[in-house]
Amino acid sequence: MKAKTSKLNPIWGGAFSQTPADILQKINQSISFDTRIAKYDILSSKAHCKMLAKSQIITQKECNLLIKGLDKVAKKIATEKLSFKTELEDIHMNIEVALTEIIGELAGKLHIARSRNDQVATDFKMWIRDAFAMLDNNLKQLQHTLVNKAKEHIDTIMPGFTHLQSAQPVTFAHHLLAYYEMFKRDRSRIKSASARLNECPLGAAALAGTSFPIDRKMVAKELGFDAPTANSLDSVSDRDFALEYLSTASICAIHLSRLAEELIIWCSKQFGFITLSDAFTTGSSIMPQKRNPDAAELIRAKSGRIIGHLNGLLIVMKGLPLAYSKDMQEDKEAVFDTHDTIILSIAAMTGMINDMKANKQKMLQATMGHATATDMADWLVKNLGFSFRKSHKIVGEIVKIANKRGCELKDLNLSLMQSIEPKITKEIYTVLNIATAVKNKTSFGGTAPKKVSQAIKLAEKYIRSKHNR
Repeated sequence: MKAKTSKLNPIWGGAFSQTPADILQKINQSISFDTRIAKYDILSSKAHCKMLAKSQIITQKECNLLIKGLDKVAKKIATEKLSFKTELEDIHMNIEVALTEIIGELAGKLHIARSRNDQVATDFKMWIRDAFAMLDNNLKQLQHTLVNKAKEHIDTIMPGFTHLQSAQPVTFAHHLLAYYEMFKRDRSRIKSASARLNECPLGAAALAGTSFPIDRKMVAKELGFDAPTANSLDSVSDRDFALEYLSTASICAIHLSRLAEELIIWCSKQFGFITLSDAFTTGSSIMPQKRNPDAAELIRAKSGRIIGHLNGLLIVMKGLPLAYSKDMQEDKEAVFDTHDTIILSIAAMTGMINDMKANKQKMLQATMGHATATDMADWLVKNLGFSFRKSHKIVGEIVKIANKRGCELKDLNLSLMQSIEPKITKEIYTVLNIATAVKNKTSFGGTAPKKVSQAIKLAEKYIRSKHNR
């Protein structure tokens, strides 16, 4: 494609005699999506400007004019009066050119001792830092909703599953709190990732640092970072913070997807454990009786989209030499879309958990099927001194008898049990009751209602804590 021969690029046109081809401008630009970091570009530019003045690289008068100009640019952006131009490539140059239109050539001094390389890394880190805070707050709300729902069902018994087969009875509250713990780990990841990213790249310039006597610590402090980054090459080529956001969101999305899958199963007619209201279900265009858990299904699907973004950026970064390469421009769309998607998914899940109603009778009925077999084996160990393996074999043979007779273990005659193991006494029936079996699970982290009540109190304390990330 033939390149144009007029209107040289104002950013780097001095060394060029032709403008780029239209298709190059189209693939090269990021202004179509990086307007989302405009706020942070203004903030970092102000901090850089103040540092330049304090370091006597520019005068205080020039600094004041630059900051006033930046405020005017920020206002134009906020009121959507700034027309972004593709030929200026990105948000940084669009802001610089807008500033130039307001205060003249003085705007060019703002770029002393910095590059778009360290500028974008700084802006993007600040955006992700706030995105992490938003993600944490939304997960906190979801945890709060799970705990509140759990409080309603401390004594509600349901089957616990392995291999999606009824295994042992648990409480519905205990099951919900399992997801509370998953999201607690997500919030822990947010905390640690936020701490790692909180070093400021600004002042690393293009890749080698600068000969100007700048104060990077001042800029870092002004922008809320803990310290400046330690190596200029790493400063501009690092995108670990973006990968960690995507990784954290991906793991969180997996947790959301697992919970969504359970809601889908639970609200099916075959299970009937829960119901969702009209607010969180949709109908069918052809089958009037249908009530579809579309929100849960979409959360389940969106996890793949988020994981795909993580995989995509990992592949982009895996072969890049130091320092900056244009490949890294592909980081933002993935992160922006991931953030929007995970926040939406959390909000939808929070709404569904708050909305759902438990069918206690259905849950209890589903625990039938020898769910107390392990309790029987434990009784043999405790009362007859058998090894667990021997007890397991004995109970397995008793289960066979119950299956042939089409009854539950608790309904078997004692004589039938004693035909397998003569030492069994009538006391064994005390552990074959479902409610009793649940109450007996008193180990730390167990499903006994009194343990679940304690777990709920700890969860509420954690959620209330100001330092719970």
